[in-house]
Amino acid sequence: YWKKPEATAEKFRGDWLVTGDRGVMEGDFIRFLGREDDVISSGGYRIGPAEIEDCLMTHSAVATVGVVGKPDALRHEIVKAYVVLKDGAEASAEELQTWVKTRLASYSYPREVEFLEALPMTVTGKVIRKELKARAAEEEKT
Repeated sequence: YWKKPEATAEKFRGDWLVTGDRGVMEGDFIRFLGREDDVISSGGYRIGPAEIEDCLMTHSAVATVGVVGKPDALRHEIVKAYVVLKDGAEASAEELQTWVKTRLASYSYPREVEFLEALPMTVTGKVIRKELKARAAEEEKT
């Protein structure tokens, strides 16, 4: 990290740089699964938000989506999806939950779905999960 030698040193395990990226080997390739700090810990399961986002993006009504872990007293975190629908499209939270339940592991569906007009995005068009996670944490406090 720029001018932060201690933070840089913390990212090394011996000679190995630990980036925090998660992936799996598939033949000769590595499939990127997401960032370690994005992983949702819910009821003993470790859930990657990218898989849920990818699933929701296949729904015809969904324009974009961001999935984060929301603090929960029972499960540690629950999966929460922030969804922007396509212009003129309609979908209910229950419909989107069922969409995920029938396509992914039963424990990974979003227990909460919130519809927004827009998501916080980087200049390159990526959802800023950190801002959504902060929003979810604030919801828990109120």
